[in-house]
Amino acid sequence: MSHQIIKDLNSRYTAKQYDAAKRISAEDMDVLKEALRLSASSINAQPWKFIVLESDQAKERFHGTFANKHQFNQHHAKEASHTILFAHNPYFTKDDYRKVVDVEVSSGHLPAERYDAMLEGAFGFVESNTDEKGFNGHWTKAQTYIAFGNALHVLARLGIDSTPMEGVDAELIGETFKDELKGYVCDVALAIGYHKNGEDYNHGSPKARLPTEDVITVL
Repeated sequence: MSHQIIKDLNSRYTAKQYDAAKRISAEDMDVLKEALRLSASSINAQPWKFIVLESDQAKERFHGTFANKHQFNQHHAKEASHTILFAHNPYFTKDDYRKVVDVEVSSGHLPAERYDAMLEGAFGFVESNTDEKGFNGHWTKAQTYIAFGNALHVLARLGIDSTPMEGVDAELIGETFKDELKGYVCDVALAIGYHKNGEDYNHGSPKARLPTEDVITVL
């Protein structure tokens, strides 16, 4: 198939070795940041934080979070051009959602007279995903993965390599980046940059996906 979207997705793969000398341009990073900001989420909740690690100091801090486990991913912390920590709010409250509805109105998207109806009606869906202790992290984490998938496609369009990493230590990340996370939880990170020619064994490998008829049903 010759469509550009399909070309992008066929070119995307999980990089295994980065060229530490190659950096993503500020212009491309601006596109990626804005794409993350524009990501979709249920009831437009946006229950996330995206922490971009680009300085040597930030990379060193992230490198240290692999002290106890998942060391196979540790080298990406310093070799990738950037790493993005995808964090979700495990206790998303009505006050959190009120900030969203405020923007809905101030942007002109939502008529002011519908403010209360939107706040109470839409938040009912959050409540249905919240336990008696106020925890709804399973739901907010799912929203954050929508942004994660969006990032993968945007990076492919920009010709930037990436490595999804669920192999991270959420507890140590939480301690190391406590001030930045402010109670949010990071269970997944995304290393991004440019692969190292001749040393990334995964580069150029054919796609391995199940047949269309196994995963898509048209009724």
